[in-house]
Formats: sequence, structure tokens, C-alpha cells
Amino acid sequence: MPRADRASQFMPFAALKGFEEALLEKERIEVEKVLLSEEALDFLDYQLSLLKVGDMVTVIYYDCGAYLKKTGLISRIRKDARYLTVVTTDISFDNIREIQF
Repeated sequence: MPRADRASQFMPFAALKGFEEALLEKERIEVEKVLLSEEALDFLDYQLSLLKVGDMVTVIYYDCGAYLKKTGLISRIRKDARYLTVVTTDISFDNIREIQF
């Protein structure tokens, strides 16, 4: 038996494909989106007006029932479409909770 075939017999076997992913999805805790006050929205608008392509930022935003944190360079800002792109992640202005420079 060739060496490559011999090694494959010791590979882990998953009898239920997708079972581990389903368990991880079940463990995820969903939270409600926080509504920001007028002062917080004004400050966020001010911060968004200061951003430029190439700035290093950390953005906390709401996506699929959870708050996520993304750190990286801004690769695109579309003010007309109301979103920005951090590395390769598109983030809507409406879902942003906090921006850190």
C-alpha cells in the first residue's frame, strides 16, 4: 500500500457532516441592536466625516444578531451608499456603534 493511502486510513471520520457547525450556531447568543442617543449619533457622524481611505481603525458594528469588532485599514468609503469597507468587510453606517482611531 502506498504511503499516502496508508496515512488516509488514520484521518478523522465525521459521521455527521455539518454537525459541529450546527452546534456552534446553536451556542451563539443573539443580542438586540442598541439604539444610540442623538449625541452619540452626532459624534459618530463627526467621526465618519474625519475618516479617509488608508486610516487604521477599529469598528464595532452590529451584524446577524451580534456585535462584531473589526480592526484594519479602510479600503473604501461610500458616503452616497452609506457604508465603509474595512479591509474586505463592508459595514453599513447604520450598524456602526463605535469607531476607534
